[in-house]
Amino acid sequence: MSGKPFVIGLTGNIATGKSTVLAYLAAKGAEIIDADQLTHQAMAVGGPAYGAIVARFGPQVLRPDGAGDRAAVGRIVFADPDALRQLELILHPAVYELAQARLAQTSAAVVIIEAIKLLEARSLLRLCQEVWVVTASEAVQLRRLRTQRGMTEDEARRRMAAKSAQAEKVRQADRVIDNDGTTAELYTQLDRIWGELLMVHSA
Repeated sequence: MSGKPFVIGLTGNIATGKSTVLAYLAAKGAEIIDADQLTHQAMAVGGPAYGAIVARFGPQVLRPDGAGDRAAVGRIVFADPDALRQLELILHPAVYELAQARLAQTSAAVVIIEAIKLLEARSLLRLCQEVWVVTASEAVQLRRLRTQRGMTEDEARRRMAAKSAQAEKVRQADRVIDNDGTTAELYTQLDRIWGELLMVHSA
């Protein structure tokens, strides 16, 4: 590949194995941009969303050191849908701006932007040539949440229910990565996809 990077947006519901997919593709040379980390940057002192968030929500959302307190913001917006919409109107453009800056600086041929709300927020989609969705069955998600994260079944089911429908994500995907099987099966699938990507987008 040459010239500008090929940008992939990657998403998937909880416990589908996105981190495993990202780690494997990073080892192959893809640069990973984590939208959640960009959100932290946007809310940090001097970040592109900091001033607007403080102006909208007041000093109650600041830690003693002056940094934005995400937990405090969360308590406000998740109890108030209108406040959540206002927060998203501030954050999404800021995260988009930071992602653009990262893309302008990269020397990687492939960049993967990982965002849990990639399809719902849509702003980052404008930077992506393809959307990849990592999927797993409900039974596998439940097992992973219980064994890997120590959740009770009720807690796991609540976390799963809070996410948007997997079928809707799949409907919007250019590629679907099925992570119901073993790690070896996942890696074989990723090797095939990566090979196809290099073939299609090679100079």
